[in-house]
Amino acid sequence: MVSVKFFIRISAAAAAAVIGTSAYAADLPLPQPPMAYQPPAAVETGGWYLRGDVGVGVQNFSQFQLEPISTLPTSWTINQQNIEDTTILGFGAGYELNNWFRFDVTGEYRTQAAFKATGSYDQGTCAVDGLTGTCFDTYNGDFSAAVFLVNAYVDLGTWWCITPYVGAGIGTAYDRVSGVEDIGPLPPGTIGFGYTYNNASSWNLAWNVQAGLTYNVSNNFKVDFNWRYLNMGSPQSADVYCQNTTSCTPNYLVLKDMSSQDFRIGFRWLLQPEVAPEPPPLMSRG
Repeated sequence: MVSVKFFIRISAAAAAAVIGTSAYAADLPLPQPPMAYQPPAAVETGGWYLRGDVGVGVQNFSQFQLEPISTLPTSWTINQQNIEDTTILGFGAGYELNNWFRFDVTGEYRTQAAFKATGSYDQGTCAVDGLTGTCFDTYNGDFSAAVFLVNAYVDLGTWWCITPYVGAGIGTAYDRVSGVEDIGPLPPGTIGFGYTYNNASSWNLAWNVQAGLTYNVSNNFKVDFNWRYLNMGSPQSADVYCQNTTSCTPNYLVLKDMSSQDFRIGFRWLLQPEVAPEPPPLMSRG
């Protein structure tokens, strides 16, 4: 039979063990809260870069105009006008001030695109069969251009390696109008044919506004997805001479406010060494 004295000894030993364990636990440091995540700081970049662009331009002109106007019938009007899309190939160089502002100078070639306009007027006998009615003239030709611009951009911050931006630029366009033909009826019932002896090129003011997204492949290599509105001035043709009659006065045509909605993919290479991002700062545990 277990004695009372033995039970007291066991209880006292157990109590001492519990008290000793509690005292040791009190001496241990309390567990710290988990360290908060600190995203890596943005790397401040800058310096010179090269760029290349390819894309397509959806072109338009506001008005097809024949000059001199004094030689046209008073009822002359344009019924239809259009121009094909163009392919864009561009190059440039620029300077990135920091993560927010950059500038560049670009040059691009815009491939030849066919245009067409149809006009009509009411003036006596002009139908092929010698009947009176509405006369029609159809003009065909080609347009191409080389465009040189100085551009400025504002980058709007970077999220998940994507940087939205806006920009604008001004410069000049070397516009070229070639291969112009004028096909229309002439009284009494014959077909008139006009053409240009020479192609015509002219320098015009050019300007643009644009917006896009940049994907940062690395600090030194970036891919741009870009929309741009580009205005290339008002190119004009050489004189269009009549082939089948000596009585007509030569005209030249003007494509008023030649513009384009451009959709481009661009590549930018920064020329300075790759900069490694700084490690996040360690937080004190207190």
